[in-house]
Amino acid sequence: GIISEMCNTMSLLIGMHPIHNKERHSMFFDSWRDLLHVLVVGTLAYAALVLLLRMFGKRTLAKMNAFDFIVTVAFGSILASTILTESISLTEGVAAFALLAFLQYLLAWLSVRYKSVQRIIKAEPTLLLYQGQLLHQAMLDQRVAAEEVRSAAREQGFAQLEKIEAVILETNGEFSVISRSTELASSIVPDLTEYPPEENGH
Repeated sequence: GIISEMCNTMSLLIGMHPIHNKERHSMFFDSWRDLLHVLVVGTLAYAALVLLLRMFGKRTLAKMNAFDFIVTVAFGSILASTILTESISLTEGVAAFALLAFLQYLLAWLSVRYKSVQRIIKAEPTLLLYQGQLLHQAMLDQRVAAEEVRSAAREQGFAQLEKIEAVILETNGEFSVISRSTELASSIVPDLTEYPPEENGH
């Protein structure tokens, strides 16, 4: 119709592809061919990803640092793009999976053997609470609110902070809560007391 032609003309003027009737209806159903493409490529891409994860080991999906999180998110993004974007072939998708898995494996291998590499790619855990006292400077540095620490304590069944030996912000962004009743509490808490409680005046 006239409106469609006007849209196509405007699209050409601004360098976009013309709008066809097919595109207007593709939000519900385009073709059986496209549906078959999603089913076949999706199945094969998923199988390839599972196989690669088995080959490179459990460490590939462990969220132990920021790079691990990036790789995990990237896997999902690549899988979705491979399934839904016809311009990306199955081979390209599998190659991207393999590249990310290899890079993650390589960095993990290097970080285990070389402390310098470990310091570059891994953050250090941070002590946020020690022997029942909030370490306010550490919390400010890590942009963690006191209520977030209390919430983490409540999730572990602690109603009072005084019963907690330590709350640690781990490298994966999660909180570890250690009870004072734990026999090995002092040895579990690493050398993270760079913010002594008496200097913060809880």
